[in-house]
Parts: sequence; structure tokens; C-alpha cells
Amino acid sequence: MLKNKSRKPIEIKIATVVAVSAILHDADPMALEAALQEMTGGVADFFDNEFAVIDVSGLPPDRTSIDWPQLIGLLKKYQLNAVAVRNAPAEMEAGIIASGLSIDNVSVARQEAPAPAPAPAPAPVAQKVAASTMIIDTPIRAGQRIYARDADLVITATVNNGAEIIADGSIHVYAPLRGRALAGASGDTSARIFAASMEAELVSIAGIYRTFENGLPPEQKGQPAQIRLSGDRIDVLSLNSASRN
Repeated sequence: MLKNKSRKPIEIKIATVVAVSAILHDADPMALEAALQEMTGGVADFFDNEFAVIDVSGLPPDRTSIDWPQLIGLLKKYQLNAVAVRNAPAEMEAGIIASGLSIDNVSVARQEAPAPAPAPAPAPVAQKVAASTMIIDTPIRAGQRIYARDADLVITATVNNGAEIIADGSIHVYAPLRGRALAGASGDTSARIFAASMEAELVSIAGIYRTFENGLPPEQKGQPAQIRLSGDRIDVLSLNSASRN
């Protein structure tokens, strides 16, 4: 049989990979496991095999050494696939690379850049707007993932259970939102999620998660709602005119 000489054995192309940030504030394995157990509530597919970048910037200055294989295994137990470490000091790099992880230097470069001049304080109802908008007019099926990089995401059809929608900006769903919605994926704490019918499994803004295993309160389920970040808490607020001040 003649082989196709024009076909290469391997091709490398640039692809979009969405990873969550696992920000460590403690390196003790027992403390980390207890926190993950509490966060997931025992839901086996809470993270659904997400890629994870481990961020060590939250560790104290007198940080102890980290057992990277043990940490990778712990995250894997909760369906988080560690791929890189962010904000690692030089003394950690050899151990990180030996464990098969990459060094993520993106955020370090950003920290060293000159800080921009402070912007004027926004009005109470102001919202940061992404540079562009991705618009989806078809239903998002279970197992599908949509990512609006550097953009807001507008969906005019149903987001079904098991689907995941992600945006670096805000998310607007003008139909039932039944899957997972993650806004501010690159750290924008001012991002919000708007849904014409709130029925989500999980919502996240700037990496802060909230799940609804026990369902939403009757006054919110299936109703128009907005989700926003208040400190380290996710708030779900009604958009019904009758219930707004």
C-alpha cells in the first residue's frame, strides 16, 4: 500500500485551552484535601476534568517545600488536571519541571509591568465592558464548551445541563441557563452573568464558584437573574422589576 507522503506524522497547531487557577494559601496536603472536599460537597464531577494552573503567590513568604507529585495526585482525585505552576520562585522550578509541570511566567511578566494610572471610580451601576462580543444563536448541548476570549458572551438559546460557557467578560443568556457559566475567566471581578431563566448547575466569577446542588430558592428558580461577585461571595439577584428597589 502506498503511503500518503504529503501527510506528516504529527502536526502542532495553536489551540485554545481553558484552565482554572488553583490558588494555594497553604501547602499542607491535609488542609488542602479538607478544603477541596468542602468546596465540592462530595460531588464527584464538580470540576469535570478541568485543566488547572497552580498559583503559589498566595503562600506565605516562609513557604515550606511542596510535594509536587502528591499535590498533583490530590488535584487529580478531585478531577483537576494540573498542567503548570504560576508565580513560582526560582528555587521551586527544578522540582516543578521534574514533576512534569510547566512554568507559567505570564502572570509574573504582568506583575513586573508598570501599573496603569488609576481610572475614575465608576458609577454604582457601571459595568466593565469587554473589547468585543461573541454571539451564539444556537442551543449549547451537554458536553459542549464555549469560550469567549477577551470578550463578552451573548447566547440567545438554551444552555443545557452539562454544557459549559466561559467568557473573559460578562455572560448574557436570553434563554434558560441550565449548565455551568464562568464569567471573568481571566480575573475580571466586575464581570457578571445575566440569565433570562436562572437554572444553572454552577456559576463562577473571576474563579469564585457557587453550586446549586440543592436547587435555587423558589423565588429565583426559572426567573430572570444576575450573578455578581461581592467580596469573595457570589450573589444571585432577581431581575424582576417587582422585586428590585
